[in-house]
Amino acid sequence: MTEAVSSSPCSSTAIVVTYNRKALLVQCIEALLKQTVPCRILVVDNASTDNTREAIESYIESGTIEYFRMEKNIGGAGGFNFGLKTAANEGFKYLWAMDDDCLPTPDALEQLLSFAKEHPDFGFLSSKVLWTDGSICRMNEPKLLEGSFNDDKPRRCRQASFVSFFTQTSTLEKHGLPISDFFIWGDDVEYTRRISAIDPSWYVPASVVVHHTASNTGSDISKDSLERLGRYRFAYRNEVYIAREEGFSRRMYQLAKILYHTGRVLFLSPDHKGERIRMIWSSSKEGLSFSPKREEFHAPGH
Repeated sequence: MTEAVSSSPCSSTAIVVTYNRKALLVQCIEALLKQTVPCRILVVDNASTDNTREAIESYIESGTIEYFRMEKNIGGAGGFNFGLKTAANEGFKYLWAMDDDCLPTPDALEQLLSFAKEHPDFGFLSSKVLWTDGSICRMNEPKLLEGSFNDDKPRRCRQASFVSFFTQTSTLEKHGLPISDFFIWGDDVEYTRRISAIDPSWYVPASVVVHHTASNTGSDISKDSLERLGRYRFAYRNEVYIAREEGFSRRMYQLAKILYHTGRVLFLSPDHKGERIRMIWSSSKEGLSFSPKREEFHAPGH
């Protein structure tokens, strides 16, 4: 279901994927409305059950945002695939993707646009992502190809997250879309590595966002709650697929990671060690035969 809006002179669209976090979504929308450079706001609602639609009704009715409610939860991967494709089909040049718990600082978009105009051949740009206490958000650190985070200079990067991921429609035409079949976890890793292997991509620390996660420790199967254990199926399955696609060195990296995580479970997990280890290895085995679809993108008229 879509709520249509009038056309906008903005060159960029902010794409926000949400699921059952209406309070954070409202804060994200408000932060986007306060940007020093205006952008269109497109919200992809993954069939939320917490009355998200009602919470943002005023934004929808006023035409402030464009709202799409999915018929079912297609995961973050499906949501970003749909959002990027929709914004590009609507004719926007620049596409700025984020989760609903991402709060951009007022000039975050302005800084990205400024860098993009100086480096028009970029594949993607990644903002500096802080946690709520002002420290670097560990789960969103890009993988740099040069230098370090300490000097706060723009750096070429190999990999980044979908928390303030900035790209352009021409990149979608060249590289296709994120893999919807991933559902959650690893879609940003695969997509950004796919892009940066060919086109220069950058970490732009002048653009700052705050990621409102519950903690700044990242995901950890050795200590996560049993209720969340099923989510790790997607993580290991998708990562093994990425390793298969990239070749020997990435495969060795993934094998070392699997062994390391197994060891962490054995020595650090407080309970259900057998279940956690089975999840690591069964999901990794599934990744050996996982064959997701890569979707191409062609802009209207091309």
